[in-house]
Amino acid sequence: MNVLTDNFSTYGKGFLGTVELTVYASLLALALGFLMASFRVAPVASLRFFGTAWVTVLRNTPLTLLFFAVLLGLPRFGLVLPFQLFAVLALGCYTSAFICEALRSGINTVPRGQGEAARSLGMTFGRTLSAVVLPQAFRSVIAPVGSTLIALAKNSAIAGAFSVTELLGTYRTLSELGYNIIWTFVWIALGYLIITLTISALFHLMEKRWGVAR
Repeated sequence: MNVLTDNFSTYGKGFLGTVELTVYASLLALALGFLMASFRVAPVASLRFFGTAWVTVLRNTPLTLLFFAVLLGLPRFGLVLPFQLFAVLALGCYTSAFICEALRSGINTVPRGQGEAARSLGMTFGRTLSAVVLPQAFRSVIAPVGSTLIALAKNSAIAGAFSVTELLGTYRTLSELGYNIIWTFVWIALGYLIITLTISALFHLMEKRWGVAR
């Protein structure tokens, strides 16, 4: 226990850093995921192409490489931001590709006739998608989206290699101070377990309340 009690503030900063990364990157991933899913089913060919390219590139790019591209590449073009914000961009954009595909699979479960009925009433594509299709699609993909955000929380550990304060990065500080590396990682693992179980419980409640009965 002394590894935790003697370094509670260090663990606390790392834990809060991971929570912040997870929350902000999740919000960005959900927003971009919804947008790209809309693009992928849009009647405009250029939007479908952009959505497909976004998903194809990001899903097939290693996350570490994306971190290098964002944190080290963007400053070369004059975009200088805090490293934490760069990490949110990398995590959010990467995860949005998986959110997009989960939502698109949900959209495909919505009967085509509902969209046609909405359009026959004079609703635009955007209105049909936001008011009729996406709410039903999200109900059927709550569990996959939750699993994707849990993966995001664990992927945030990569940010520690780029001078971003997060939970896994605390091991370097404690290792330099001579603490037992095994117990250092035990408490780090417990911190990640708390975060992932919280996300899992939240989406379980959402699925019970709004999910499609199976």
